[in-house]
Amino acid sequence: MSFASSNSWQTKPTDRFILRWIKVHLSARLTPHLASMVGIHPWMVTVASSTLGVLAGLVFGLGWGFGAGCLAALAQILDGVDGQLARLRGMETPWGAFWDSTLDRYSDGALIVGMSAYVAQEVPSLSLGVLVSLATAALIGCNLVSYTTARAENLKLDLGPPTLASKGTRTSVVIASAWATVFWKVAPLAALLVLAGISNAVVLRRLRRVRTAQHAVAPASE
Repeated sequence: MSFASSNSWQTKPTDRFILRWIKVHLSARLTPHLASMVGIHPWMVTVASSTLGVLAGLVFGLGWGFGAGCLAALAQILDGVDGQLARLRGMETPWGAFWDSTLDRYSDGALIVGMSAYVAQEVPSLSLGVLVSLATAALIGCNLVSYTTARAENLKLDLGPPTLASKGTRTSVVIASAWATVFWKVAPLAALLVLAGISNAVVLRRLRRVRTAQHAVAPASE
């Protein structure tokens, strides 16, 4: 059965609930239309998605929370389209996956930096030291979630069940906080706390899990 006659092109086995929902119900509505256009390649969609993500971070930093949320949401939808387009056309390559993952880190970082700049403007009572600490923890933690996932796949390590810190969840938290600024200016601060907390908790749990697993097999290898 071809990709076109099934739904297998819509998602990957590693997609979690939120990302899977976005791809099936939103991205998949756009992908077939782009697939019918000559000259549209998956890497172009990846660039467009990441550009929108970076732009969303910039808009967030300028104080336009709702607009940033809309741009970030569109970027998230397009982030599912590039992979779908590649699968639909049979154009999946390791380079494409690497390209996508790399550019994703730019948009992820821009959103956190932009959100932090928004908080600095809208929550002046928060000390600069606390804000910088939160932003740094969120930025490093979110990047480490993606890094440890990729590194574990390369080393064939078992990281356990899915977490609440996947890319789809993290981006959804940012988007929700951006939209919520219409009635609650402190929402991005709450989002920073959530991102810093869950991402670093996941990384620490993964480190502990891998260390415990390695100690468990060590006697058998001696």
